Amino acid sequence: MRALRMFNHVSLDGYFVDADGDMSWAHRSDPEWNEFVASNARGGGALVFGRVTFEMMANAWSGPDGAARNAVVAERMTAMPKFVFSRSLDGVAWRNSRLMKGELGQGMRNLKAEAGPDMVIMGSGSIVAQLTSARLIDEYQLVVNPIVLGGGRTLFENAERVDLELIASRTFGNGNLVLTYRPRPT
Repeated sequence: MRALRMFNHVSLDGYFVDADGDMSWAHRSDPEWNEFVASNARGGGALVFGRVTFEMMANAWSGPDGAARNAVVAERMTAMPKFVFSRSLDGVAWRNSRLMKGELGQGMRNLKAEAGPDMVIMGSGSIVAQLTSARLIDEYQLVVNPIVLGGGRTLFENAERVDLELIASRTFGNGNLVLTYRPRPT
């Protein structure tokens, strides 16, 4: 069975998007951080998105602006398999994308049972909350950014309680702190 991981940025006060739904505050560049991001993109796997994050990522990485921003990340994001959970989309055009309709939990159980690379959720807060409650996320990688937003959406809105254990941490010169957790056995 393949694993499902989550990778998301959060502010120091716990928001993954600000009050306007923006996450541009999460892009604090420095050479060490850029190498970490590029290394994650080279790591392979499959990406999991909800509609909003998918559309944002496709706009950011599938065209010439993405290549100009970071060619390695743009190439890997386009090449990686992508699963898009959406009730409203009728199709997805970004290369290597597969639209997933139907109930989220069962759809993810089916994907985890298929042969293939491990998967990672990026953004997609409502999906993260639902899959957390369903105990379908095997590892959480949170990037704590040194910023206080004062409002926005939390990553785990309406999620059920899940106790986690810290398995790794890493600090970066740009002030980011990466915390990696896995669920404690029930």
